[in-house]
Amino acid sequence: MDHSSGPNPPDPEPQDATADGMSRRGFLVRSSATSGAALLIGAQAAKPAAAEAMPSRTAPPGQAVVDVTLHVNGRAERLRLDARVTLLDALRERLHLTGTKKGCDRGQCGACTVHVGGRRVLSCLTLAAGVNGEQVTTIEGLADGDRLHPMQQAFIDCDAFQCGFCTPGQIMSATALIREGHTRSDEEIRDFMSGNICRCGAYPNIVEAVRARRIPR
Repeated sequence: MDHSSGPNPPDPEPQDATADGMSRRGFLVRSSATSGAALLIGAQAAKPAAAEAMPSRTAPPGQAVVDVTLHVNGRAERLRLDARVTLLDALRERLHLTGTKKGCDRGQCGACTVHVGGRRVLSCLTLAAGVNGEQVTTIEGLADGDRLHPMQQAFIDCDAFQCGFCTPGQIMSATALIREGHTRSDEEIRDFMSGNICRCGAYPNIVEAVRARRIPR
């Protein structure tokens, strides 16, 4: 039978149309896009409130800045610093006193030793803000002009260094050691100098230098 001769069946009623002529698929796409935009705008608007409720580890600029006065080698130094800046970084990067060395940066080698209030401290573990107003002495502050401190001279005379990287920290510990009264024997000197590492192995000469200058300046 030739079906082409019969009447054409009516076009199926579009199941995909809305009253305004937009297809149902188009309507759903447009609705999804509108909803997504609304959610995105809402999320962006909520960010400041979330930030206030849970501050990030990195404080916004200006939020963690402190004014610090350090009395370094007899001179008052007024600095505006991030509260997390260490004394070591303040000395080296802000005051350009690079004699204090950054070794391990973890308080394990002693290369960064300075005096704070007459006590030897590891400046890599000491916050600059924590010693505000204190007297700080670095290796640059030991000499009197061109005249070396006796301990500096002793390290030269006793050949107590090789590469020299650890030497500033060694000398700062050695001068404090004498004030502390821990020089009664070579064993005691080694014990109380043990926090200062010499990777070149000049320990016998370091002990000799300390022993030669047991009487403080």
